[in-house]
Parts: sequence; structure tokens; C-alpha cells
Amino acid sequence: MTELTSQYYNTNNRIHPLKFAMWIAMASITMMFGAFTSAYVVRQAAGNWLEFALPNIFFVSTAVLLLSSVALHASYRSFIAEKEKLYKPLLVLSLILGIGFIVLQYQGWLELFSIGVDLKGNPAGSFLYVITGVHILHLIGGIVALIIGILNAYTLKFKVTPKRKINFELTLHYWHFVDLLWVYLLIFLYLSR
Repeated sequence: MTELTSQYYNTNNRIHPLKFAMWIAMASITMMFGAFTSAYVVRQAAGNWLEFALPNIFFVSTAVLLLSSVALHASYRSFIAEKEKLYKPLLVLSLILGIGFIVLQYQGWLELFSIGVDLKGNPAGSFLYVITGVHILHLIGGIVALIIGILNAYTLKFKVTPKRKINFELTLHYWHFVDLLWVYLLIFLYLSR
């Protein structure tokens, strides 16, 4: 194996260093959201907690985000199978759906605000906006990675290289992670009403 190839392929059954670093970062993010949800439960039990129903648009946005994940996974499979004409539009579709999720989340916030759930009022609203807002910040990191992937897809000559494969895998794993994180948060927020 050449030095370049061995740098990106696992020659002795160890995880790639970039993947390992990403998994450590995802574990840290998971712990942060675990702390948020724990604090939510403790504060809710203290009383003076506003009860409200989550707007249905949050469930629609969840479906959009999951479709984005499916599109990205299909794009990755097409990339590996060297189906350039399929992988590129699926990559763009994943980005569009990811941005759609953010737009729908914002509309959900507007619906909450219209019924009196705001950031400065009751702690229930404050927790909801902080938890969903911090999740969107992490999702924006994934959107940046998707944009870079799209720029590479349309500006570089198509070729499946070890470096491009690992970069795509990192984006894919992170995107699936933020999707699963949102599903957890939505279930938590729904059940803790």
C-alpha cells in the first residue's frame, strides 16, 4: 500500500484518527444535551412550569430532517458506487432539506411565541428555545460540511479517493448523529409535557 492510501485506509483494524476525534466530539455533545435535559427535568419539578403543546410543525420538521439523512446516505452509497449523476443531486437535496428543517424550526418558534411561550417568560419556554437553538447551531456545522462537499462535488473531477471517502463518511456520520439527537430531543420534549 502506498503511504497516501495507508493514511486513509485502516490497515490494522484501528479506527481512523479523524473518525475517532469526531466520535469523541459527538460524545461530548451528547453529554451536553444530557445535561440540558437533566436540568430541564430538575427545573420542571421545582414548579412554576408553563405547560404547552409542541406545535405540529416540529413533527413535520423532524420528517424533513430524517428525509435529509436518507438523501445523504443514498448520496454516499451512490458516491461509493461511482454513480456521479445520482450522488451530486442527492447531496444537494440533503442540503435543501437540512435548510428546510431550520426554516420549519423557526416557524415552530414563531408559533410558540404567538401563544405566549417566549425566551424571557416562564423557564419552560427558555429551556425549549435554548435546547432547540443549540441543536440548530450543531446542525449548521453539518450544513457547512454539506456545502463544502457540494463545492467539491461540482468543482473537482469526479473520483472516489480515500481522502474524499473519509471526508464524506465524517459528514454522513455527523449528519446522522444530529438527526438522532433531534429525534431524542423531540421525544423528550413531547413526553415531558
